[in-house]
Amino acid sequence: MTIGVLGAGAWGTALAQMLASDGREVLLWAREVDLVAEINAARTNSLFLPSATLAPTIRATGDLADMAALEALLVVTPAQHMGSVLAAMPAHPRDLVLCSKGIEAGSGELMNHVARRAAPGSAVAVLSGPTFAHEVAAGLPTAVTLACGGGEAQWQRLSPLIARAAFRPYYSDDVTGAEIGGAVKNVLAIACGVVEGLRLGQNARAALIARGYAEMLRFGEALGARAETLAGLCGLGDLVLTCSSTSSRNFSLGKALGEGQDPAALMADRRTVAEGAHTAPVLHRLAQERGIAMPITAAVEALLRGEPATTVVKSLLARPLTAERIEGA
Repeated sequence: MTIGVLGAGAWGTALAQMLASDGREVLLWAREVDLVAEINAARTNSLFLPSATLAPTIRATGDLADMAALEALLVVTPAQHMGSVLAAMPAHPRDLVLCSKGIEAGSGELMNHVARRAAPGSAVAVLSGPTFAHEVAAGLPTAVTLACGGGEAQWQRLSPLIARAAFRPYYSDDVTGAEIGGAVKNVLAIACGVVEGLRLGQNARAALIARGYAEMLRFGEALGARAETLAGLCGLGDLVLTCSSTSSRNFSLGKALGEGQDPAALMADRRTVAEGAHTAPVLHRLAQERGIAMPITAAVEALLRGEPATTVVKSLLARPLTAERIEGA
């Protein structure tokens, strides 16, 4: 069965390459006309994943109608555009595997709610975990969470389609937890990049990861996620990866902010999307509305508004002393 991938950025292209590693046919949708032609003619994606030579069974298209009859789609569009892309597709009940990590800025909704609204009748799952695109495309091993809103029946349909020798999914039915882990870790990765940019040291980064994880748990549990989900691949696993390397777009953005670069200029100059920059303001707003203490998230939101990194860090460190716990500040 042909598998469809919506979105030919670095992550979408890497997923297509991974899925094609066993000779499977993969249909990859790209918005850019020139990119469609390049993938089909040269087997490369020089815009977003120049390191990979793409498998011959990957075919690119720019026409959403070509995807309409496919029974399973991996949705890898930028989070802020997912709803509009899905709404533009011809209606057809199918499995939608959401691979983008974020919260819709306008509505404050998680991606699974956006997908259900834009594509009613489809069964929604979420794929999330520690996955740098260039490593997945190169066939290096990793493991992910595949959270199925349709329960074990959906898992039985999807896991054989997605699992490969170097790509191991683990089952969950906690779609909310899988989504929150992916969205919040992007914001925390920006914060860890700031630590790198300011040269605050490894101790500070480790402390930030630990306290950031506490924020992830507080927010997740308030929205109905399970703590064990956030302790797994889609939460803690992804958090450790993206808070430790400039291969993370969010970490790289934070590093540039820590070095004193202008947030607006950084965002305008980026071809690829650092989803944490879009997620931080809405995550901060949702936390305030629910009375959830998320000081690191608030600090990232202030940085993106233009507050100097040194001022924001000083404010974080001057907060009142308290016990170390998850449910408080």
